[in-house]
Amino acid sequence: MIRLDDIGHWFRSERWLFRHLSMAVLPSEITAILGPNGAGKTTLLRALCGTLAVKEGSVHAGEHIGYVPQALNADQAYSAIEMVLLGRSRFLGRFHAPGRRDTDRAHECLAEVGLSAVAEQRYDRLSGGQRQLVLLARALATGCHVLVLDEPASALDLANQGVVLRLIQRLARSHGLSVIFTTHHPDHALGIASNTLLMLRDAQHLYGPAASVLTEDNLARMYGVPVRRVDVRSAGETVSAIVPLHGLSPSAPAAD
Repeated sequence: MIRLDDIGHWFRSERWLFRHLSMAVLPSEITAILGPNGAGKTTLLRALCGTLAVKEGSVHAGEHIGYVPQALNADQAYSAIEMVLLGRSRFLGRFHAPGRRDTDRAHECLAEVGLSAVAEQRYDRLSGGQRQLVLLARALATGCHVLVLDEPASALDLANQGVVLRLIQRLARSHGLSVIFTTHHPDHALGIASNTLLMLRDAQHLYGPAASVLTEDNLARMYGVPVRRVDVRSAGETVSAIVPLHGLSPSAPAAD
């Protein structure tokens, strides 16, 4: 579990990025964070991970946090299994090399994300989707109980977006993880999040159940673009999509 109590932060005292922000993510829950560029999403993630001290309020994280950045381009020719083994470093003493137990756990984590077949392949030669899953396996290898992901599906095609989102959902349920992820896709929040935090401009925010918070009015207020929420019934389930009305069709009137 992770809990934020009335936190706020600024880099310039005359402009708060966020303020009076409180929320809790319980085991097996997923919370999505959305906001326009510059609203403070990355700063909030740093506060959650303990790499930034907020100006006011407090962050309570009782367990180790596993952080998953956007897919990295490795500078060295690490294999996939070596990348996952980096997640075991917190269990090792100074100058100690990973042992059999660490290697076994790394292979288990790769198997959990469905990538056992690429364990010995070079990380920098994997597809974007595979690299993202390797980083997720690395976070699992840390033994975390809280998982924080920075736009986990941002650079992926539609198929791989689904793969990553379904995996996050399954891991939250099967491992009892508290999961927080940032995204620019309201559809993703509607698809897998229990709760959603909308970070608005001028240090304002909205927080609550995803279905209640991700309304057309709230999203239009946040992004400054009119949107429509469309519910589609397929194979016995209802899927919600958010459609921005950019006015890009040939028949749309030109903007003034």
